[in-house]
Amino acid sequence: MVRTVDFEKRKNAVLSATINRHIHEATPVASEEIASEFDLSSATIRNIFAELEEGGLLTHPYTSGGRVPTQKGYRYYVDYLIQEMQLLDEQKQDIVREYKKEIRQLEEALERTTEVISTITHYAGIVSFLEWQDKFFYRGLSRILEQPEFRDSGRIRLLVRMIEEKQRLLDIINRDFTDEVRVYIGSELGLPEMANCSLVVSSYRRKKRFSGRLAVLGPVRMEYRRIIPAVEYISCVLSEILDKI
Repeated sequence: MVRTVDFEKRKNAVLSATINRHIHEATPVASEEIASEFDLSSATIRNIFAELEEGGLLTHPYTSGGRVPTQKGYRYYVDYLIQEMQLLDEQKQDIVREYKKEIRQLEEALERTTEVISTITHYAGIVSFLEWQDKFFYRGLSRILEQPEFRDSGRIRLLVRMIEEKQRLLDIINRDFTDEVRVYIGSELGLPEMANCSLVVSSYRRKKRFSGRLAVLGPVRMEYRRIIPAVEYISCVLSEILDKI
């Protein structure tokens, strides 16, 4: 029996595996590492890497060595390749547990949400409230600065200054969109200071009315498969809490 190979499906699987490995290890991914996952030769994986690089989805930071995803590669991954983005019941319980103390005031709820986001995602949590146009709450900036992408002191200063100035970041978070969750990757943010960052944004409601946004700010090398459903669920929990205040 002749074995047929879906080359496009295989190429997407290799891209997904490469991005997943890079997200967790923060280093270029070698063909030998991916070959072991697919029972393919390193030479075959290098050929697939070359096709993905030609398509602008991967690049290599050195003359020889492994590949890393490009911004285009991450966008393709988020839009088409991520599977099984449902949170486990245990993860949902973790989120609810973070709201363990009774909340009586709006500001307290928003501040607590930044803590929940940062604790659950291990990145920075941001919450805006539409009626307070020049204000937002944030927590966990230090978690971003622990990432290897932010070892450069100049890059850190630019990011901190941009967050402290607030308005430009607020403009992004409050952009109109109709999806449950919107993901901005790298240059899509429109801010040079955040070219190596991603922002995952969701809306929340109070008394069934759109009231504001919550977001996760982290590196482009973000664990989207876990972060996207977490942000969506936290927005639902916050909406339920605000209905009671």
